[in-house]
Amino acid sequence: MTLFHIGEISVRPLKEEDAALLVKWLSDPQVLAYYEGRDRPHDLALVQERFYVEADEEHRCIIEYQDEPIGYIQYYPIGEEREEYGYEDLTSRIYGMDQFIGEIDCWNKGIGTSLIQAMVDYLHTVEQADVIIMDPQVWNERALRVYEKCGFVKKTLLKQHEWHEGEMRDCWLIEHRKEAK
Repeated sequence: MTLFHIGEISVRPLKEEDAALLVKWLSDPQVLAYYEGRDRPHDLALVQERFYVEADEEHRCIIEYQDEPIGYIQYYPIGEEREEYGYEDLTSRIYGMDQFIGEIDCWNKGIGTSLIQAMVDYLHTVEQADVIIMDPQVWNERALRVYEKCGFVKKTLLKQHEWHEGEMRDCWLIEHRKEAK
C-alpha cells in the first residue's frame, strides 16, 4: 500500500522489515546531526522502542525515491500540544509531521522540497488538515529554507524546546495553513 506517489517520490507505511533501514540511518552521525543527535545512535532495540510501539493516530512511513527507500516521515493529529503551541481553537484539524532523509547521497537534490510539497498536499486534501505544524531547531537553516519554500511560516520561537546533543535547543514552531477556497 502506498499513501501517495508523485513523480519519483512515494510514501508508504512503515513495515517490520524496515527496522534495519532505520538502524542504518539512525546510526549515521551525519543523519543524527539533524535528527535525534549524534549522542543517540539507534540500535535495533531502540528502533523497535521508538518506531514500532503503537502510538495513537501516529502514522509512520518510509519515503521512497525512484522506488528505493531513502528516509522516514511521520504525521499525526495535534491534541495535547494545542494550548502549548497557541492553538486553542478546537475546531481546526491540526497535524504535525517530522521527517528525515537517511540516504545522504539524496541530500541537496531537491528531493526534500518535493517530498514536503507532496506531504503538505496529502495532509490538506486526504487528511483534511487545516494547519500543519513542525518544530525544527533554529540552527537548522537548510531545513528551514526548504519548509519556507514550501509555504511554511515561522509562528513562534520555542525556547529550550528540544533535547539535542546534551542540551535543550530552541526551535521554531512553523505552520502551513490550508488555502481557503
